[in-house]
Amino acid sequence: MNKNQTKQLLLSLFFTINCYSALLAQVAVLPTAWTKAAMDAPVPFPEYPRPQLQRPDWLCLNGEWDYRGGKDIENALDPAKPIVFTGEAGKIRVPYCPESVLSGVQRKQEINMWYRRSFEVPSGWKNKQVIIHFDAVAHHTTLFVNGHKVGAHAGSYDAFSFNITPFLTTGKNTLVVAAYDLNDGRVPSGKSGPRGDYTFCSGIWQTVWLEPVNKTYIENIRLLPDLANNRLKVLVNTQGTAKITAVALDGNSVVSQAESANDTYFYLPIKSPKLWSPEDPFLYDLKMTLKNADGSIADEVKSYFGMRDIKLGKINGVTRPLINGKFMLQLGLLDQGYWPDGVLTAPTEEALKFDIQFTKNAGYNLIRKHMKTEPQRFYYWADKMGLLVWQDMPAIWYQNEDTLKTRKEFRRELKAVMDDHYNSPSIITWVPFNENWGAFDVKNITNWVKQYDPSRLVNGNSGFNNNPDYQKAYGDPGNGDYVDTHIYVGPYGASVPDEHRAASLGEFGGVGLFVRDHMWPVANNAYDYEPTKARLTDRYLFLLDEVEQLMKYKGLSVAIYTQTTDVEHEVNGALTYDRAIEKMETDRVKAINEAVIRESYKLNK
Repeated sequence: MNKNQTKQLLLSLFFTINCYSALLAQVAVLPTAWTKAAMDAPVPFPEYPRPQLQRPDWLCLNGEWDYRGGKDIENALDPAKPIVFTGEAGKIRVPYCPESVLSGVQRKQEINMWYRRSFEVPSGWKNKQVIIHFDAVAHHTTLFVNGHKVGAHAGSYDAFSFNITPFLTTGKNTLVVAAYDLNDGRVPSGKSGPRGDYTFCSGIWQTVWLEPVNKTYIENIRLLPDLANNRLKVLVNTQGTAKITAVALDGNSVVSQAESANDTYFYLPIKSPKLWSPEDPFLYDLKMTLKNADGSIADEVKSYFGMRDIKLGKINGVTRPLINGKFMLQLGLLDQGYWPDGVLTAPTEEALKFDIQFTKNAGYNLIRKHMKTEPQRFYYWADKMGLLVWQDMPAIWYQNEDTLKTRKEFRRELKAVMDDHYNSPSIITWVPFNENWGAFDVKNITNWVKQYDPSRLVNGNSGFNNNPDYQKAYGDPGNGDYVDTHIYVGPYGASVPDEHRAASLGEFGGVGLFVRDHMWPVANNAYDYEPTKARLTDRYLFLLDEVEQLMKYKGLSVAIYTQTTDVEHEVNGALTYDRAIEKMETDRVKAINEAVIRESYKLNK
């Protein structure tokens, strides 16, 4: 065999291996009802990604990108220049992480990830500034446009953007994104970290999109309902100086209108406001117009808001959380938001809505979004459907190593996550730490979160009674708005309220049921087990009867059952991991949930 024949044979073998690997990467170990639609979609998640700051013109960049990744690929940590994509480059389906089957890659621990995509600026965007948005990339991101380095960002759970106008050319433009993620537990990573329980998620895992704006435009908004004074507090941050006009609407009817300078707080009076609550999640529309000095319109965006408040108060001498001035038991599910096909990314918009709708249908009024964040559209559906949200901060794992760096990373990303989701009325509680994981300065951080967002409650260290065995427990910080224990199976042994904090059972239950052909192919476990759907339902009803007793006679105000779905090795979900099977009799679950919540209303009398 001569050299040319050898070369041809090796190329053929390389091509065959790549094709076979690509084929394997398209076969889902545990498909969901939405897997095929996600794989077939030329543009996954085509919905407008930012419901609280909407413009009509935009371009979704989700879909097929060129891709190179792996430990031995060129270093993607803050590179000075992009790599050269050769014929060896594969393809990846954005916005699914390379660890997922939906990405078409399905490899673990890539570390270095390089993405390439070309596009043309739409003709209607002439003379516009072009902003590129990344809704989430793990963890260090560097962007190149047409070979020029545009900027970098560090963080896995917060959105970021760049103005790429100076780097664009007429016709074809090429983006190269370098993403670097060590998965070393020294940045916030939650269950996706080295001490986490599940498949890791790296690289681009939420929508990438382009948006045209004028040189003067609305950069972000901050909305705060003020029920005590029947008004909405508004802050509009802009690029460039202009006058703001804000109009609140109830359908087509104008409710209120106000004008202000940019970057200055102002108020929209809301006379006799319709309140947002889980029973009646009413949302006002909001239109904001930015006008130049000559009266011409520089920018116009649409948004929405809900008029509700959340604070602590005394009911019959017991400290409880009050929503719109009244106590209701917060009864919810621990929601980890993992998917067997998309890992941290739901396969489709319909799937993203599914878990929220199931939770509502089962009679719960709360989800605790555990150790991750979701795209903006998740919170939009929670706002619209009426589901209260506790939002966890994803844990850092090695908080005691290189503390100047790791703790700074945690604090920065915590603030960014709060900023991203500040306007959603569904979010009523921030949870900086869980079960002492990565806990440090808990008392000070709890105070800081409360000061930064006094409009919500703060649960500084949910489940402070639990602790990983490799570190000393921080324990109960003694401040914040909740005293919170996790009891498995529980619920007895839950916290009782004190003078300044409400009592929360931040996790309980965790009773498992094996469902053949609907489990992740590993050794599965739970805190306890029942053999049948009927028996599991009976057990759940008994647990809720106990929760009711704690609520009435021990001052319990929150109970969060583990969990919405099975997750990889855990079989204690209300749904199987693929969302195909309801593991309890949902009509009975709904009836007991609603009955216990109704009993909580009676405590207001």
